[in-house]
Amino acid sequence: MSDWPPKPQNEMPSAQNHGQQPTGKEWQILEKAVLASVEEQRRARRWGIFFKLLTFAYVLFVLVMLGKGCSTATTDATSTAGSHIAVVDIIGTIAADKQSVNSRDTIKSLKKAYENSNSKAVVLNINSPGGSPVQSDEIWQEIQYLKQQHKDKKLYAIIGDTGASGAYYIASAADEIIVNPSSLVGSIGVIMPNYGVNGLMQKLGVEDRTMTSGENKALLSMTQPVDPAQKAHVQGVLDNVHEHFINAVKKGRGSKLKSTDPAIFSGLFWTGEQAVKLGIADRTGSLQTLKRELKTDKALNYTIEYNPLDSVLGRMGSSIGQGFASSVSQQIKSEQATELR
Repeated sequence: MSDWPPKPQNEMPSAQNHGQQPTGKEWQILEKAVLASVEEQRRARRWGIFFKLLTFAYVLFVLVMLGKGCSTATTDATSTAGSHIAVVDIIGTIAADKQSVNSRDTIKSLKKAYENSNSKAVVLNINSPGGSPVQSDEIWQEIQYLKQQHKDKKLYAIIGDTGASGAYYIASAADEIIVNPSSLVGSIGVIMPNYGVNGLMQKLGVEDRTMTSGENKALLSMTQPVDPAQKAHVQGVLDNVHEHFINAVKKGRGSKLKSTDPAIFSGLFWTGEQAVKLGIADRTGSLQTLKRELKTDKALNYTIEYNPLDSVLGRMGSSIGQGFASSVSQQIKSEQATELR
């Protein structure tokens, strides 16, 4: 039976039959075809990398422009404005994180407000129950410095619903504190919440197996009875922080304090009307009344606000960059491997 399919008569003898490599024009054509294919693959990879680079650059440009637009809108407005009141918000809890009133962003805002030659005065717009004594003190300290550098520019603190604890700490640095008659003002004190659940644990049959290295490492543990010596130590710490608070208020308010009653520094709070009588505030009013006094209808906000989009764009850019770098790296390695074969 004849072989099927039929073989071309001019087929070159195989290397298997003759034990040697094929030669001649057929081999040269085959070699050129393979080399051309390899070169085409390399060219395609290079173009692929180029277009990925181009896409990455475009996406990065868009992200930067979006972030810039979100973060500089206030700056652009304040830099081109005429005579105005510069406002910096102290609104919400005072803490170190970006979402709260933190010293870093607040200080930056205050510097811009003071350094703008068109700002007639600076206003702390306060509506806060307080928070971190460290963040509050850092802002207070910087205000003292800025007031010395810009003695011709007055600082007002305008308290809305609440100006208590750390928020009042900051307000005490102002040249004038303006309140609403119904504002809640004061709470000059320090607190460290702590709870004891050892009785509840015993009822539930839960055993505390906490291990420490250092006899005071489990200080004020919720699951253990309070040690008198440890409690005295913590009270001393709180008293020391409280003393810093009191000194700041006395330095800021000075002779404006109309009462020597120690209850002022006991953690109590008062209405705005009562606060004026005690001397922990100067008068009642609002931003609108201040505008009329300073004969300007412009009040521009200098507050650096937390923008969730910034962190989202940052993570997105990082993810895109990592993915792109990984893709390019794999393609380069693949090309190098092709060249070595």
